[in-house]
Amino acid sequence: MRAARHYYYFLVMSLIRDLYEVSLQMGRVAHDRAEREKSSQDPVGYHVVDEETEWLQSLLLLLFQSLRRHPPLLLDTVKNFCDILIPLNQLGIYKSNAGIIGLGGLVSSVAGIITVVYPQMKLKIR
Repeated sequence: MRAARHYYYFLVMSLIRDLYEVSLQMGRVAHDRAEREKSSQDPVGYHVVDEETEWLQSLLLLLFQSLRRHPPLLLDTVKNFCDILIPLNQLGIYKSNAGIIGLGGLVSSVAGIITVVYPQMKLKIR
């Protein structure tokens, strides 16, 4: 139980780091987009029909663009998210069935193998 608790805390801290890196990347993408729009006279090429969901669609688009620009961050975030399923289940915080735990372990293992085969995909903190 103690090992699972420490592993859980480690993964929570890793996910917090990933969220911080994602927010930094989103800030860079937003800054680059603002610079492009300022230098360009053309209006933005996409329009949102429903104004109530405009902020959500903008946020998701910004998130997608920032993760697409920085694949190691996406890979590390997905790996940590899949890994956290194991201690959540062991500690009884969130019970999952064995299939979900196994699928999370498989995805996490594939992400780990990718970082070994392609060292440039390993997350580097600046």
